[in-house]
Amino acid sequence: MPRVREGGEAMSKSQREKGKRGEREVANILRDAGYSDARRGVQYHGGPSSPDVVGLAGIHLEVKRTEKCEAYKFLEQAEDDSDEGEIPVVVHRQNGKEWIAILPFEDFLKLYGKAEETS
Repeated sequence: MPRVREGGEAMSKSQREKGKRGEREVANILRDAGYSDARRGVQYHGGPSSPDVVGLAGIHLEVKRTEKCEAYKFLEQAEDDSDEGEIPVVVHRQNGKEWIAILPFEDFLKLYGKAEETS
């Protein structure tokens, strides 16, 4: 059965493969940055609301490897799928561009405040 996007349209095999490559790329970047537990989430076993990448405590990561950035739609999915107390973060990249992180500004301020406390 083909994977279906929000709105009911089916994803092509090439779109699914591009998504998987993006998830692996983000997991590799995190491991290279010292987060040795980073890996693709359990969605490859069939859990639709699991994070795309796991290994950052308290963070729910959704990875989007698309040309069209629908930031609010992506963030809404991350918020809906995140567990209580987790910060929803969307990691997005277009072809030829760098990865960016999208999160609610309130959560950014929380993270920044914690970083200042430790410096």
